[in-house]
Amino acid sequence: MNVLFIGDIVGSPGREAVKQILPGLKKEYDLDFSIANAENAAGGSGITAGVAQELFAAGLDVLTSGDHIWKKREILEFIDREQRILRPFNFPSSAPGQGWGVFSSRSGIKVGILNLQGRVFMEAIECPFKTSRQAQEIISQETKIIIVDIHAEATSEKVALGWYLDGKVSAVLGTHTHIQTADERILPQGTAYITDVGMTGPFDSVIGRRIEDVLARFITAVPTRFEVAKENVQLQGVVLDIDKDTGKASAILRLQKKLAHE
Repeated sequence: MNVLFIGDIVGSPGREAVKQILPGLKKEYDLDFSIANAENAAGGSGITAGVAQELFAAGLDVLTSGDHIWKKREILEFIDREQRILRPFNFPSSAPGQGWGVFSSRSGIKVGILNLQGRVFMEAIECPFKTSRQAQEIISQETKIIIVDIHAEATSEKVALGWYLDGKVSAVLGTHTHIQTADERILPQGTAYITDVGMTGPFDSVIGRRIEDVLARFITAVPTRFEVAKENVQLQGVVLDIDKDTGKASAILRLQKKLAHE
């Protein structure tokens, strides 16, 4: 089966890229399931119920997140009702929402999605390594197809998690940095890996924000509001080819698609 994972959606430009490009990708790659990290989809930081519904209507099946998931307060209540939005599993168990779920694909195949957050240079939460094994053992009772979003800053932490879960999950896919890496591979035991799937949003920017705003912050050290940029909008992600019986990945393909009107 073919599964699409789209990199961090940034603001309305990123949402527009999903709406315009995703239908063509579904046909081109005969996609059975589509996932995106959407923690920056509302105004560049956080997600709202309306934005989530917009992305589901565009054809996405599940939305993952990370450290910005709580930026919009309305999500605190909505995430408990909407199981298709995941927050990192290694947040405290008392946090709203769920960190993993099992969903049905277009052809009826069960797909497990696990959302994790790293700890290096980020908030000190539960260990993503230990908690990943806990979730994997539970999910594997329902399906062998398990896709992991590791939302983390440090390359080493993501790489280490890939090796730690090799052969136990179908894919370990990095998010958070908004910079697509060129290290996609199939690990020895059949797990697809990439350090960062990239960003879906404006690329004439500093990781999605207006260049002048970010430069002002770096040069003056004065707190500055970062607005979402608008130009050169692209969609980045990966397409996975996963054996529906074994859960092992046979291929991972990086995608970079530009909006047609750009």
